[in-house]
Amino acid sequence: MKVIRFFQSDRQAHWLEEIRRSDWSAGAFLHHLISSGTFFDAVGEGSEVLLLTEGDELISFCTYAGKDDIQPTELTPWMGFVYTFPAHRGHRHVGKLFDEIERMAIEEGAAAVYISTNHIGLYEKYGCSFLTQTNDMNGEPSRIYVKEIAPFSHSSS
Repeated sequence: MKVIRFFQSDRQAHWLEEIRRSDWSAGAFLHHLISSGTFFDAVGEGSEVLLLTEGDELISFCTYAGKDDIQPTELTPWMGFVYTFPAHRGHRHVGKLFDEIERMAIEEGAAAVYISTNHIGLYEKYGCSFLTQTNDMNGEPSRIYVKEIAPFSHSSS
């Protein structure tokens, strides 16, 4: 399995079609944002869609973005649109996406990554802590989790 950055891929049409196959309304919304060219308007310049793939198959995906559905807020960056296809659930594949998110956050000098969700007990498995509950842009309650980022230490021998 490998993680691909959608906007750096030379196979964007294929991966966009794979995202469209998700049975989740937010996946359909992500597909719309990308295909309509409004992704960066919605989530911020420099954002990325990460794809966990096995050959031509999309296993899981998420975004690494400056903004999410909690606005306005000074919290950033966000891991959003987290989805694993049903046949691949229960294998902690999201952990591979988290690893890439952490690398990206470290490169940007971020001390933490935030997640807006209604799930309880999912993100804790990946080292996230509940921060607060607030309303999202639609006025719906949402739980905000934080994943503290520890920079990788590079020791010399």
